Amino acid sequence: MPTKGPATGSVLGRIAAMGLRTLDGATQVANLCGSFLISGLVFLIGADVFSRNAFNVPISGVPEMVTLSIVAIVFLQAPQALKAGRMTRSEAVIGVLARRAPRVLVVVETLYDLLGALVVGAILAATWPIFTRAWSRSEFVGAAGDFTAPVWPVKLMILVGCGLLVLQFLARIARRFQNGVAV
Repeated sequence: MPTKGPATGSVLGRIAAMGLRTLDGATQVANLCGSFLISGLVFLIGADVFSRNAFNVPISGVPEMVTLSIVAIVFLQAPQALKAGRMTRSEAVIGVLARRAPRVLVVVETLYDLLGALVVGAILAATWPIFTRAWSRSEFVGAAGDFTAPVWPVKLMILVGCGLLVLQFLARIARRFQNGVAV
């Protein structure tokens, strides 16, 4: 028999709803930052191509900026992809379970979310010392005298993205049980 989560009108229910709205807002901001990075890359690559063709002079650091930006974009946009249900998964299996064994589907999706939170949490924990080292040692990419860029902002974006992704995995579980779909 399905159980309901905290009543929407209760204090606990309002606090949970406010927390989920705040998480969703932060997730959208991160996604927007990733979209701005994509737009910036399009402009930068276009300008580099134009500069190479028109003046035979490339823009210094474009390959390094592209490399750093792609990593940042993935981690900034992954939480929104999860929230919107656009993460890669087998719809065939999920469709069969939804029709034949909806309670098993709830268990499978909850396990998926728990494992996802654990794996991304491990990435978060492993990235923290890399971030602190990059920050304290002022690590950079590029060649001194030509182009250099600090590495720590990208490591920070990985941390932010991982943190939001862990919270979105947990929020999926909370929403599942709050909406009365408990096993």
